[in-house]
Amino acid sequence: MALIEHGKLAEDIWHDTDDFADAQALAPMGPIIVDLDTWRRHRDEILALDSPVGLRLQPGQTPDLVASDLHHFDLIALEFAKFTDGRAYSQARLLRERHGFKGKLRAVGDVLRDQLTFMLRCGFDSFQVATDSRAAAILEAVDEFAHWYQLALDRSATIPSLRRAAGATEAAGETGATGVAATWAY
Repeated sequence: MALIEHGKLAEDIWHDTDDFADAQALAPMGPIIVDLDTWRRHRDEILALDSPVGLRLQPGQTPDLVASDLHHFDLIALEFAKFTDGRAYSQARLLRERHGFKGKLRAVGDVLRDQLTFMLRCGFDSFQVATDSRAAAILEAVDEFAHWYQLALDRSATIPSLRRAAGATEAAGETGATGVAATWAY
């Protein structure tokens, strides 16, 4: 599996595990990602490991189920079970907007190039993809869109605000960074 973080291939330091038979065996692994059931059954033991903790939520598991524990997680992995299942988008928005989660949001499962821009706009910052060819396609797509019509979690300037700013600059007789007054096609 390939990991893309902030638009680049990255080494995955996280160990995804559901096997919590022996907490001491997990200690040397370093950062771990556990599912919701494992977290609920072994919360205190996991916290005692004194290592970064991640949580993996399935599509039907709302972030509200762990809202009071979000400060314990450095990473939350949200599952895209299949292309047509978009519940992870809603989970990401809830985590970022309603619950103020500042850690890493990782898309896992059926992560496709066509969904990348939507995932970025919802607050995802890392993507675990199944094949090297999918990773290459996603890396190509990272910078395809630079401007948007709507505000989103990434707080990018919107096209209407850029147009207003360009009009104000042009009206004041100023030029843009290129030395030419900005113009926009409508």
